[in-house]
Amino acid sequence: MSVRVLAVVLAGGRARRMGGRDKALLELGGRPLVEHVIARLRPQVDALILNANGDPGRFARFGLEVVADPVAGHQGPLAGILAALDWARRRAPDVGWVVSAATDTPFLPLDLVARLLEAVHREGTALACAASGGRTHPVFGLWPVALCGALRTALVTEGVRKIDLFTARYPLSVVDWPARPADPFFNVNRPEDLAHAAARLRAGGDGGPLSPGQDRGA
Repeated sequence: MSVRVLAVVLAGGRARRMGGRDKALLELGGRPLVEHVIARLRPQVDALILNANGDPGRFARFGLEVVADPVAGHQGPLAGILAALDWARRRAPDVGWVVSAATDTPFLPLDLVARLLEAVHREGTALACAASGGRTHPVFGLWPVALCGALRTALVTEGVRKIDLFTARYPLSVVDWPARPADPFFNVNRPEDLAHAAARLRAGGDGGPLSPGQDRGA
């Protein structure tokens, strides 16, 4: 199958509110947090990579290529998105789009990619991002590989760090998901969030294939 859409799981953050631990590897329902994200994204795309800094060997069990930020100093999610766009441009020339997702959102929608793609084609926009509960989630975005050079300039030369500041330069589709009965973009920032996610998983409130005891397939 021709590769058209690449997903990147952004695991390059330092997780200060989790005591500086590697958030991606925190356990939820007996599986690393990132494994839940991988399992939900993998069926939606043609290829999947992981963006993380430091020793890539700690992610070897997931069988994904690990791509580090192309700029030093932990410059935020835009650096991880640039890493994915640059990887696609160099390694997968048939990829036209990159979908980015956070590593701490274990209930992300199973129709994330389809709806973001549908929005840009329907509305004729350059980019798309997700929203729920009256809030946008710019980390969950759809990015054309053709913007690789522009993003590099914005990040490296202009010092742009916030996703919103970059996407404001282009027509953007915002795709809304219902936040009730449970927000699919709930993210784990603090220890109490991890406990809440575990309770939600046990209750089967994830809306997808990751119920306890099932094979996550990642």
